[in-house]
Amino acid sequence: MPEGPELHLASLYVNKMCNGVVFTGAVRKSEVSKSPEVPFTCEDYRITATSRGKEVKLTLTPVKSEAPEQSAQTDQADLPMDIVFRFGMSGYFRFTTDDELPKHSHLRFYSKETPCRVLSFVDTRRFGSWQPNGTWQPDRGPCIMFEYKSFRENVVSHLSDRAFDRPICETLLNQKYFNGIGNYLRAEILFRLNIPPFVPARTVLEGLESEDSCESGDCVKKENTKKSPDGAKTQVVKEEAADLLRLCHTVPLEVVNQGGKGYDPEKADYSDFKAWLQCYYVDGMKSIRDHNGRTMWFNGDPGPMAPKDPKSPKVKRKVKKEDDHDYTQKKKVAKSRSESTPKKKVVKQETAAKTPKKEKDARPQEARIKNEKTLSVKVKRETTENARSRKSSPAGVLRRSCRSTRQNSK
Repeated sequence: MPEGPELHLASLYVNKMCNGVVFTGAVRKSEVSKSPEVPFTCEDYRITATSRGKEVKLTLTPVKSEAPEQSAQTDQADLPMDIVFRFGMSGYFRFTTDDELPKHSHLRFYSKETPCRVLSFVDTRRFGSWQPNGTWQPDRGPCIMFEYKSFRENVVSHLSDRAFDRPICETLLNQKYFNGIGNYLRAEILFRLNIPPFVPARTVLEGLESEDSCESGDCVKKENTKKSPDGAKTQVVKEEAADLLRLCHTVPLEVVNQGGKGYDPEKADYSDFKAWLQCYYVDGMKSIRDHNGRTMWFNGDPGPMAPKDPKSPKVKRKVKKEDDHDYTQKKKVAKSRSESTPKKKVVKQETAAKTPKKEKDARPQEARIKNEKTLSVKVKRETTENARSRKSSPAGVLRRSCRSTRQNSK
């Protein structure tokens, strides 16, 4: 899944491949994509890219004409447009010829040159998205790589937030404070510091100053008082503690400095990255699913807040279309009947609850006898009515006259 370093490498790739290239026409979207159309059409424009955490912004800048009669006319097409991309689980950019267009190209920018080349946003799983005239999401924190001072102050000043009640491995995926950290980065950072993944985040981060005071960049100095053996004297001892916030800044930059990872045309492989990994998917390491269903790689003891039964069906894997993983603790609300429940339904439920069950008939034999008498009376009535109807019919009259004639002859 693309994380902060991958998105920054994508922006470097776009700037390198689109340098000096003039694009033209409309921005085309695939029919299957659910992201919005990009209402931008221009005869000549250029493309540049920047990144911030887990977002990439493409800026489409029209090339102004030198003709005075055309430059005097200001139209909507002459204004630049920003498109903010979020890569989801499989998004990336490619710059190819029109004949070599990737299969899952969902947004395309066509160059003016011949033969035509195309900058495409490719997303196989279609979890990525883009926003025309977009801005950086306000609920995301400062970038861990390029806004380090603001990132550090944002974390240290909000340690009382309930997000830091969670295990440190889950808090590291909260983009409100760690914009750019993802699954493999959290494993590598915690492994280097030998921090169990399932310890309270606040315990790990308390004591860190708002500005890094360690010259090496990997630790901060803390002063602790220790009593002498006789218990009378105390002495101040300076100790060095691991600085997790600093590594959240330096470890992603190591990935960026390697290059490659499919974004460098001269180095389109993952061999250096695989050799760089020390914990994530490395043989000999342990893995466990956290409370959000994401696999955490580590070594040693997982910590006191580890899921009791990682194979329990209650721990389900969550696959989100967005890649922010903002796992903040949400307040649980008791289930209650909605106010919009129809009145008749409520009355029916209450009536069913209040109505007692019918008691069994204590005299089944008497009831059966009564039903039999009623049935016999009904049958007799029907028989009498049928006999009367037969007597009044022509056939009945003829039979009676023949019967009286025979009696008289006798």
